Amino acid sequence: MLERPLLPEAADSAFFSLAEQFQAERLWAKRLLDLLLAPLLLVATFPLMLLAAVLIKLDSPGRVIYRSIRVGKNGSLFQCLKFRTMFDDAEERKREFEHLNERDGVLFKVSDDPRVTRVGRWLRKYSIDEMPQLWNVRRGEMSLVGPRASLPEECANYTQRSMRRLSVTPGITGLWQVTARQDPSFETYVRRDLEYIADWSLSLDVKILLRTIPAVLKGTGS
Repeated sequence: MLERPLLPEAADSAFFSLAEQFQAERLWAKRLLDLLLAPLLLVATFPLMLLAAVLIKLDSPGRVIYRSIRVGKNGSLFQCLKFRTMFDDAEERKREFEHLNERDGVLFKVSDDPRVTRVGRWLRKYSIDEMPQLWNVRRGEMSLVGPRASLPEECANYTQRSMRRLSVTPGITGLWQVTARQDPSFETYVRRDLEYIADWSLSLDVKILLRTIPAVLKGTGS
């Protein structure tokens, strides 16, 4: 016996239901990849992170881990973990250097920033300062690959288009980091993240992870 054909409304409903289920399964696969790789990377990089912690402590007074409030998926706030690369009074002194900002829009960067410690420059150059974020990945606050985790003051200046970046989990690395990290344009930064969201797949994540390795070894961080 033939079943009654679906009405257009029912067909649309069934299609979107299947689409949502497929997307959920893909996101679970992405999370599984994070849960498998993050612990392995934590173990593999532990000696380097231990060395970094000792050097930070010897180089300047202050905490080893810097906790920065960032905006995660759907606007949730979390503490992003990084090795401290600046002197402890860096935030209080930021206003002194705002006129030297080399980025446009809401981004902030100053070459040869005097607030950065000697060890901090080395940690930034090879992105070692971002290794503690593997704990954020373990906790589900971040992914290995995704849009850059934004500061709350950056989001306050976002357009509706830019806010789409908050629809997914932020990542330690991403399309912007491996294709346009030195580009000072905020528009380029947003465009790359939106391209990643539109084209996302597990294979794209793997490609970005593989491209991150030579970028880190070349010392393109700053």
